[in-house]
Amino acid sequence: MKHRIIFAILMSFTLTLIMSAWITFVNVGAPPNFFSLWMHAWFLAWPAAGIIAFVSGPFIHKLAHRIAEKI
Repeated sequence: MKHRIIFAILMSFTLTLIMSAWITFVNVGAPPNFFSLWMHAWFLAWPAAGIIAFVSGPFIHKLAHRIAEKI
């Protein structure tokens, strides 16, 4: 269980940090307040992504194993 929690935190942190930067840039460009807009988007995205990663993680892990076995 400890591993699942740590994994969900790290994976959701990494993905939301990068994706929120990209989506913020695509939507607004690079205005002077880009960092503020980016951090606001990331702050909203990270908790949701953490919960989704924790809940869906075991299913996705099993699915990945099944797909890998067939390739």
